[in-house]
Amino acid sequence: MRLLFLAVLRPHTGNAVTAERVRDHLEAAGHICILKDAFDFESSSEIANLITTENFGAALALHLYRGGRLLQGHGIPFGVIFGGTDLNEDVNQREKNNVMGKILEEARFAVAFTESMKEMAQAQWVDPVFTREVKAKVKRSAGVRLLGEMPREDLHAAVKNCFAVVNSSVSEGMSAAILEAMDLEVPVLARNIPGNSAVVKHEVTGLLFSDPQEFVQLAKRLVSDPALEREMVANGREYVRRHHSWQAECVTYQRLVRRLEGSWED
Repeated sequence: MRLLFLAVLRPHTGNAVTAERVRDHLEAAGHICILKDAFDFESSSEIANLITTENFGAALALHLYRGGRLLQGHGIPFGVIFGGTDLNEDVNQREKNNVMGKILEEARFAVAFTESMKEMAQAQWVDPVFTREVKAKVKRSAGVRLLGEMPREDLHAAVKNCFAVVNSSVSEGMSAAILEAMDLEVPVLARNIPGNSAVVKHEVTGLLFSDPQEFVQLAKRLVSDPALEREMVANGREYVRRHHSWQAECVTYQRLVRRLEGSWED
């Protein structure tokens, strides 16, 4: 494969040494890796022309901002390697931070040289990193489909046609998805964490699982026990009506804001 590799190639710098080392690894595997200095290009249109004329099939960038931003939107797969200053300095500039988040959404993979660099990236751009991991696992999982965002009405219609809604979050405040499923009269299976167990009472308004094995066991039980399904659906709908009604929430917030108005007048 012909690979375009963008990096900052100032002589005797760490990035230049790293880029040359990575290039050697790729060429040893039989690829043709063309190393270019990212600072030689002023716009992504120049990269687009280069990709076309050189017939590159994929690309790689060392440094998320300096190299990665030049690879966006060209229709070829690319990966990124964190350089150091992208995580230590560029993240502190809002515009660059936003750009790097978009790059990660498009990149097929991202390489961090240390665990601390990986943690820094995950803390800065939770959604792109998590999304990439999920997409990779979905591709390896038969029978699993990943759907993008959709209008609320379409989402509710899809949920109504599901056998159950599963919440496997490792952390939750209060899951709107669980409450919506209960309101739509769809059974809920949720990971047994504090945020979920606060709204799901096991075997009453839903089922709580602690690990994948227990999830499989409870899912099979739900399939084979329609009476339990009907009871939990009814209880869940009633729970939402009593404790999470839209009308009660509306009145509560309006009352609280009136208290703020009173404080201002005081």
